[in-house]
Amino acid sequence: MREKPLFDVKFSSTGTCVGKLRNEVTVKAIEPFQTINTLATDEGRFQGGEGTAPTPLEFFLTGLVGCLMTQIRVFSRRMKIKVDDVMVTCDAHWEAYAGEGFPYEGQPIGFAIDIDVRSPDSEDARIVELVNAARKGCFVEQTIERETRIDHRVRVNAQSWIDV
Repeated sequence: MREKPLFDVKFSSTGTCVGKLRNEVTVKAIEPFQTINTLATDEGRFQGGEGTAPTPLEFFLTGLVGCLMTQIRVFSRRMKIKVDDVMVTCDAHWEAYAGEGFPYEGQPIGFAIDIDVRSPDSEDARIVELVNAARKGCFVEQTIERETRIDHRVRVNAQSWIDV
């Protein structure tokens, strides 16, 4: 049995179509803090969009890299490891396969993440310990690494919700 959580992290997002493939997504942070931000997404011309905003995959990768970088800096203070600078590079690979009765199916192939840390702490083992701790604290990386259930419902013309 897991121990009681230190805190919950809850968000709610709602997207609205506002162009060919452009969307405006309002993201509400509910716990442990409250904010509301609206972010736009679009696809490039390859997918039929107009390239007016980052694609959803660009936001996804921004979330992964940004979360890991943040956790490295937050955890470095808590672990008393001086970090002067961090640069993270993520190479992501997906493939699209023909679907049966639908255009295609996306499949993740993998992520290669390089973490360049500048620190006066010359102990490599401490930096590796910091990075491994930050990886465990990065909600985005943990979502990718673990099998996570995603429930979907659909409603057509304001009728009853249907589990998909």
